[in-house]
Amino acid sequence: MFSTTPLKYLAIFLLAFFIFSCDSTEPQKRERISFNNHWLFEKTQDTLAYQMDYDDSNWRRLSVPHDWAIEGPFKPEYNSRTGGLPVFGMAWYRKYFTIDPSKKGSIITLEFDGIMSNATIYVNGKKVYHRHNGYIGFEIDITPFINFNKKNCIAVLVDPKPLSARWYSGAGIYRNVWMEIKNPIHIAHWGSRISTPIVTEDMAKVEVKTKLSNKDLNKGPYKLKTTLYDNNNKQVAEDIIKLGIDEPVVEVSQTMEIENPKLWHFERPNLYKAVSILYKNDNAIDNTEVTFGVRTIKYTREGFFLNGKKEKIHGVCLHNDLGPLGAAVNYRATERQLQIMKKMGVNAIRTSHNPTSPEQLELCDKLGLLVQGEAFDVWKLPKTKNDYHTDWDAWHRQDLKDMIRRDYNHPSIIMWSIGNEIKEQKEPYGADIAKELVAICHDEDPTRPTTAGFNQLSAAIKNGLAAAVDLVGANYKPTQYSGVMKQHPTWIVYGSETASAVSSRGVYQLPLQKYDKDPSLQVNSYDIIAPPWAYPPDIEFHFQDALPQVIGNFMWTGFDYLGEPTPYGGKDNETTGSWNTDWPARSSYFGAVDLSGFPKDRFYLYQSQWTTEPMVHLLPHWNWENSGIKTVPVYCYTNADSAELFLNGKSLGKKVKGVDTTRIPVSFHAWGNRPKYFDSPYRLSWNVPYTPGELKVVAYRNDSIVATESVRTAKARNKIRLIPDRNVIKADGQDLSFITVKIEDKDSNFCPLADNKVTFKVTGPGTIEAVGNGNATSTEPFQANYRKAFNGLCLLVVKSKKDFPGDITIEAMSEGLVSSTIQIKTKS
Repeated sequence: MFSTTPLKYLAIFLLAFFIFSCDSTEPQKRERISFNNHWLFEKTQDTLAYQMDYDDSNWRRLSVPHDWAIEGPFKPEYNSRTGGLPVFGMAWYRKYFTIDPSKKGSIITLEFDGIMSNATIYVNGKKVYHRHNGYIGFEIDITPFINFNKKNCIAVLVDPKPLSARWYSGAGIYRNVWMEIKNPIHIAHWGSRISTPIVTEDMAKVEVKTKLSNKDLNKGPYKLKTTLYDNNNKQVAEDIIKLGIDEPVVEVSQTMEIENPKLWHFERPNLYKAVSILYKNDNAIDNTEVTFGVRTIKYTREGFFLNGKKEKIHGVCLHNDLGPLGAAVNYRATERQLQIMKKMGVNAIRTSHNPTSPEQLELCDKLGLLVQGEAFDVWKLPKTKNDYHTDWDAWHRQDLKDMIRRDYNHPSIIMWSIGNEIKEQKEPYGADIAKELVAICHDEDPTRPTTAGFNQLSAAIKNGLAAAVDLVGANYKPTQYSGVMKQHPTWIVYGSETASAVSSRGVYQLPLQKYDKDPSLQVNSYDIIAPPWAYPPDIEFHFQDALPQVIGNFMWTGFDYLGEPTPYGGKDNETTGSWNTDWPARSSYFGAVDLSGFPKDRFYLYQSQWTTEPMVHLLPHWNWENSGIKTVPVYCYTNADSAELFLNGKSLGKKVKGVDTTRIPVSFHAWGNRPKYFDSPYRLSWNVPYTPGELKVVAYRNDSIVATESVRTAKARNKIRLIPDRNVIKADGQDLSFITVKIEDKDSNFCPLADNKVTFKVTGPGTIEAVGNGNATSTEPFQANYRKAFNGLCLLVVKSKKDFPGDITIEAMSEGLVSSTIQIKTKS
């Protein structure tokens, strides 16, 4: 039964969805409302734009998440280090909203998942909050500033400084925004912490700690009911606890048991949810729902164990941008990135080098990907002029705590990183800072270890910094794994950042060369080139295989990202950032996948080491007739036992993996004797006299054919082919279809050198969200209805319109080519 609470207070609750109630009371959830729509935006220096009566009638109307920098234009003065895009400058967002007078007496909060960066929030002309760090979310209580009887205005000043990061960060309200309307007595923000201290095949002990907020110290009695559900929404446990709340914040502990738990792991990432309902006088006054997983993690000198099984970490580092979409969060784009990584054989993500979006962690939970959550790229000492060092003293404790509190319940997270390549590795006080950060991590989360990525490992060992963390991460130090473990018998070591090979998709430069710049500003895709501090992937494979007690590695990087166009771009002054000597190189070459999501050859090299389903990959293309090249090195990547190469049906010989090797050049300065070459057992190769036709590779296991791949000499470019990643998407105004655009000859053979300009026409309930091609030197806009193909491919990203189901028609045209038309269906 409801109490005699006045109806105007009962009206603050909306019935969001049905869940089981207590004492016959129909629970009413807090209102959690998307606050993404109907914003006004303007890039302006006007410091008065926070005022209620400010004239914004001519401002642009848009929805967030929004990244203004990705809209460009590209300019060399914007600095190629940060993508050649305007990731700095003052801009304002404004939004008008009303709150029903019946909500008076409620708590009204806004939650920003992230604003990039240096953001100040005003409500009805009054400053209510400031946060510099763009990577971490926050909640603000705007109740004291609300006008319940008239229109309200929120204004957000975003003022990122030049070179506030070493890469493209994006700019604006680039993550989701939420409004919550809740009872003055409620479950606190990020107030639920769930752990599983005991897990067996028969039983999992689940501990739920819930922080309750009661600023007004309203008297009870209260009770908290927490119910656990499996992934089929079946109730598996429940606990009810009676309590009094006589402090502003009270933490309540509940313990439950799940019989025959479904464990979270790579293949079957089973998830549970905990629904907590807070009652006062037997009336439901607040609800929250938290997703969690049941799993165990353990680190020993013998390796990393997930649910008691030893696993090797096959990880990648990922920056926060989504290629042509920029840094603005999109659920489907994030999902696509992670699905592509899983296909490569990846089982872990490093959030390089800051807290990632809530969406990425949610998806890692669902897809079965491990995560290293990383807090900082910088401590007190700067890497660029306006980076995090300017905020370190005031904010590092709060930012670290907030990251852990926000992300604590994700089963995907297996370690916390307190820093990446921080300059304090060489400073006497470096260990003291590390100890402080580690203590914060252990206090906030005693269930996960701490780590850091050391590119100056010897210095970090000498000053005690490495000893302060639980797991020692070595950046580009595979030759030191063994020695460090011998010298420190209790240390657990892994490659926190590895390889850093560079390449351009579809670019094959002959004769093969070592690390060098090329007038084309492209990099050879034979996977042999790396900067002076780095090395081809084969070197890491070698040391990981030789040392099974090393728990794995995170290669740099899974995807290309905007900014840091190594090996191009100068490095005259890292602090002021003079990186424009090789314009228009404006994005990285490090990825195993290019900026548009097209796999490079290196994708398949990792796949050959990290997957078991039979695969084989052949490179390069087979169009050399006008090159003057007479003999072509042909590489094969496979996880099979052997492979045989055929040219126009004639066998060129069978090679056995691990027996036959491929000699690759090495410029790895950290390898003691500096060998010029490494005989790689991870690749098979043939030197083939060029003859047009079909080059085919056949892979064998136990003399049985398990995989084949062919490349053919293409004739004249003739037509366009459109290949959507999904033919049906949601009509929610956010879902995306990523359409691969291929140039083919009349026989449907791929044209690997094509650079045709393709124009797109989209009709129906959809719009063009972005275009791309993976070319690190292209300054064509990402928001356009055209794109030049880069080595035969480009990308069209189409977004649905909200609440308009139907058929989107996409047409692609290019002068001299047969056009192509497809349809994408949108459904409510």
